[in-house]
Amino acid sequence: MPRQKTSTKKPVKKSITKKPVVKKTSTKKPVKKSITKHVKQSSVPGSYSTVRGMKDITPKDSIDWMTIYHTAESIAHAYNFSYVETPVVEHAQLFVRSIGKGTDVVDKEMYLFEDRDGAKLCLRPEMTASIARAYINHGMQSLPQPVKMWYWGSMFRHDRPQAGRYRQFHQFGCETVGEHSPIVDAELISVAYNTIRDLGIDAMVHINSIGTTEEREQYIIELVGYLRSKRSYLSDISKQRINKNPLRVLDSKDEQDVAVIQEGPQIIDWLGDASKRFFMSVLEYLDELSIPYVLDSTLVRGLDYYSDTVFEIFPEDKEDKSQGALGGGGRYNPLIQQLGGQDVPGSGFSLGIERIMIALKEKRDKEQYVAPQLGGLYLAQLGEQARKRTLYILELLRREGIIVHHNLAKPSLKVQLEKANKINVSHTLIIGQKEVQDGTVLIRNMESGIQEIVDQKKIVNVAKKLLGIQK
Repeated sequence: MPRQKTSTKKPVKKSITKKPVVKKTSTKKPVKKSITKHVKQSSVPGSYSTVRGMKDITPKDSIDWMTIYHTAESIAHAYNFSYVETPVVEHAQLFVRSIGKGTDVVDKEMYLFEDRDGAKLCLRPEMTASIARAYINHGMQSLPQPVKMWYWGSMFRHDRPQAGRYRQFHQFGCETVGEHSPIVDAELISVAYNTIRDLGIDAMVHINSIGTTEEREQYIIELVGYLRSKRSYLSDISKQRINKNPLRVLDSKDEQDVAVIQEGPQIIDWLGDASKRFFMSVLEYLDELSIPYVLDSTLVRGLDYYSDTVFEIFPEDKEDKSQGALGGGGRYNPLIQQLGGQDVPGSGFSLGIERIMIALKEKRDKEQYVAPQLGGLYLAQLGEQARKRTLYILELLRREGIIVHHNLAKPSLKVQLEKANKINVSHTLIIGQKEVQDGTVLIRNMESGIQEIVDQKKIVNVAKKLLGIQK
């Protein structure tokens, strides 16, 4: 047998103390998880719908939408209100402090989130507190008082979507800050009421007074005692509100609660002489303005900042208040001081644009409304050179305040004339290749078919004459 070789190497002893393992530190930043893993994809590629409670404003809606906007803008300017705009995102505490804990808006409806700096923010649920903040931030108390402001914008509340109520909704409103006078409240009610009236909607003002903070606190003591005695007759949500925000019980539309509320104490009986005189003066102004109103003892506008006059506006033919008001508002004397400003009074209102649009549609359906045809002038073109010239003439007319119908995307003259007929224009201005070369415009009377040729340099005066506009 061969001899085995003997190793001369000494056996290496294993150390009982292991060297610490040094982990290499990666210089790469941690990879953030993709949001797409958590987003439920649509079954149809590229197909998405609006978020629940949100709504598109489409071209079909745009005529009503812009009519409401221009009506609001016109009446606000007529009453010397200046436009104001505030950010959609605000500090959440602004609304907790102004609207108050225990309100549905703060407890259930605000869109709350933290930004990357950890600040607690929200999408604004209403505008009054934002405007009060702006008044303080920009030192408006140093301006001649009162400061009168109007706005138009989006608000956000996580409410239950239903007819006329969306999670993103739009409001037009006016605020008068810096004056405690009945005529200020009457003016605001007049602006709100007449905006709706000018849109062709018959409306009724529901009005009440909730007095000063001290008077209201005394009334709440009486109200809570009464509600507790009737607790077994109330709805579950009203039972919860007795201790959290008893005034909100008065806003309930639940049939179970209505009878209890009607038999309960009325806040008007708890007002002092000064508050009663103030309220009676507001009503006298409304009488002078011939604005129809009803006294509503259960109307409280259950936000903490309200005082004295409160009101809501309903379509006149809506006896059921559960259908929702077109808008409302009132006086908020404590608000500016609550937010850290001086003791400055204020009053305001807001109108819900989506609800007004529904009221307009209901009015048309009821009256079997047929939309009027547009009329005016149509500018048609034929050929590439004519299309370029048409753009020039459109701008020339616009600078003179003349708006004409047109469709540059349609090359067919026949299609353009059919459109002109459909919208009932009186005359069509036609530019073709020949007209470009000659510097002329062919004008066709759409009723008689008679045509005449005019110099392009005279087109502004000719258009004004056809539209009946004074030179």
